[in-house]
Amino acid sequence: MSEKASSPGGSGTAHGSSAGDPADSRPGGPLPGDGESIVVPPAILRQQAGWGGTDEAPRTGGTKTDDVPQIFASTVRRQDGSEAGYDENPGNVGRLGVILGTVLGVLLIGSAVTLYLVNKDGSSDDTAAAKPDTAKSAPATPSAEPVPPIKDSAKVLPTVTGDFGKKATIEVPPADQADGSFVVKVLSEGNGPKVEKNSWTSVDYTGKDWNTGKDIPSSYDDKGKPQIFQAGTDALIPALDQAVVGKKAGSRLLVVAPPAAAFGAQGNPSMSIGAKDNLVFVIDIRNSNAPDAVVSGTVTPPPADFPQVKDNGKKPADITPVPGAADPTELKSHVLIKGEGRKVEKGEKILVQYTGALAKDGKVFDSSLSKGQAFSFPLGGGQVIAGWDQGLEGQTIGSRVELVIPASLGYKDQAQGDIPANSTLVFVVDILDAGQG
Repeated sequence: MSEKASSPGGSGTAHGSSAGDPADSRPGGPLPGDGESIVVPPAILRQQAGWGGTDEAPRTGGTKTDDVPQIFASTVRRQDGSEAGYDENPGNVGRLGVILGTVLGVLLIGSAVTLYLVNKDGSSDDTAAAKPDTAKSAPATPSAEPVPPIKDSAKVLPTVTGDFGKKATIEVPPADQADGSFVVKVLSEGNGPKVEKNSWTSVDYTGKDWNTGKDIPSSYDDKGKPQIFQAGTDALIPALDQAVVGKKAGSRLLVVAPPAAAFGAQGNPSMSIGAKDNLVFVIDIRNSNAPDAVVSGTVTPPPADFPQVKDNGKKPADITPVPGAADPTELKSHVLIKGEGRKVEKGEKILVQYTGALAKDGKVFDSSLSKGQAFSFPLGGGQVIAGWDQGLEGQTIGSRVELVIPASLGYKDQAQGDIPANSTLVFVVDILDAGQG
């Protein structure tokens, strides 16, 4: 399914660096000019994504999404706004200052209201004024309904037609309602790797609201993309996050999700999904990659004027520089292994393994393989060095690419950890998967 502009799923990060988006997890470290960061709680992120868990209130605003592919979560920053979500920052005030000022203002107003109520009508009974009126107190927010256990069948199920890899046709029984079961049924089993908890998984999907009979926008719609996420990490609603665990890549699943496995008691007004609506998904599991996965295939050695690369499996590659080579002024790339997948596009979230070294001496300064965790980022989103955004666009999924990046497309004249200023960088990058995320 496609992770979000507004879609079936929800956002969240799994296991810190697994999301790959924080500045300190970028290859080589933060980009030049990275300033303060604001950490937003996962619950708020899920709310904004539109496919959060059952314990958050729905997002009531936002743009109309009926005419665009739905995406479960997005790491692409807004181009015309600050990281805090403001259209622009007030003059001479930082983002953090705006937030702190707002919080302080709310606290001051709350204190003033409290003092007024306590002293209203000249009451001198401080004890009585301080006691809460339990009869008038607002009821506690009810806890989210627990997600029911997964079953592989139910008394009544929708009918599904169509083949894996194409949009499914879903027909719900006109005279019957769902019985509240959380059903995950394998319609056809693939022969790919099994999806384990924490596996990076990409899926396509078709969806329908059982109660209304309305279609939910599909990844197979025009401009739709597969959804990419780490399975079993609560990054998406249970109907998606839990459904794929234990299933093989290449499988087609029927999922019937009661509210507790979808949007809970609040529903999702932005998608016209009611509080009691049961949802139906047909999920095609495209790929499954373990966090330490690497690509494989026939290697085409680099030209003589490129640094040479020695593959070390799931350990960082050895990179041998060209003796006496001059620093390049333009980006150079060579495909070491040609993947058979589609080309990755700007704006997609792509999943990679990488090794980075200095061109002058081959010293490795960073590698996702040393961490045992693949790295993900929005291609072309400016969250990595320009040499990555430019050099990986248009490459195919399953490829291993060598990039020789001049300082102008790297860290320029700023030193970065073990990277001296004005350094030419060499990266070996495995493109494991791509989609919306």
